Amino acid sequence: MLLAVADQNASSSISGAGFLSICALLFTIASFWWLNARQGRLESWEPHAFAAIVHSSMVRLRLPLILHNTGAKPIVVQDFRLSFPDEPASHLPLLWTSSPSRLQPGPGEEPELPAGFVVAGREAQQRFIEFEAPFSGLVPEARDYKVRIQVRVGHCRGWRSLLTFTLRTTNIIHPDQYAVCNNAPLELTKEDERKADAALLELLEGQEKGASAKRETKRRDSWNDEGNTDTAP
Repeated sequence: MLLAVADQNASSSISGAGFLSICALLFTIASFWWLNARQGRLESWEPHAFAAIVHSSMVRLRLPLILHNTGAKPIVVQDFRLSFPDEPASHLPLLWTSSPSRLQPGPGEEPELPAGFVVAGREAQQRFIEFEAPFSGLVPEARDYKVRIQVRVGHCRGWRSLLTFTLRTTNIIHPDQYAVCNNAPLELTKEDERKADAALLELLEGQEKGASAKRETKRRDSWNDEGNTDTAP
């Protein structure tokens, strides 16, 4: 009887020790995976400033992006693109065209073509990304726009959403000059609003004059073609 009880207690002790060993092994494997092999995601935040130049034939934006890899494995960044999802007039996304070394544009800058890079595990780094689209169909006005940045990474197929934020183009005082603007939700002074409205009005008038000149040129060409046809032998 005593031997049977002793054997039962010994078996229970062995079972308990085995269970604890299995739990310890699983915890070790899970910790190793979490610290060394977990695939994270790339995240970013709304920039406090941006550089912009706006023409009827071209829109260019330069953004300072903070990129954070939440996982342990490195993330290979292959490409970016920027779009205005709520604007039906925006036909084409703005593509990643340059990787400058600073936010402030300057005459001495050497263009750096876009190239893939790596964000190491649990690392954050800043990148200046320049987007551009010729004839995108959208000329930003002095108001707030919803902007979406998408990214292509090495471990996933297709485009993935990186960041959606508000771009405050009201802060663009001179749209034809490539300059840094504040993206904070601050109230402009009356003088700044007057300058922004005047610059936007000048830009729209220039577009209208250009369109009128093109229509007039087409009319003249049409008249010349008709005259040549009538006088031809």
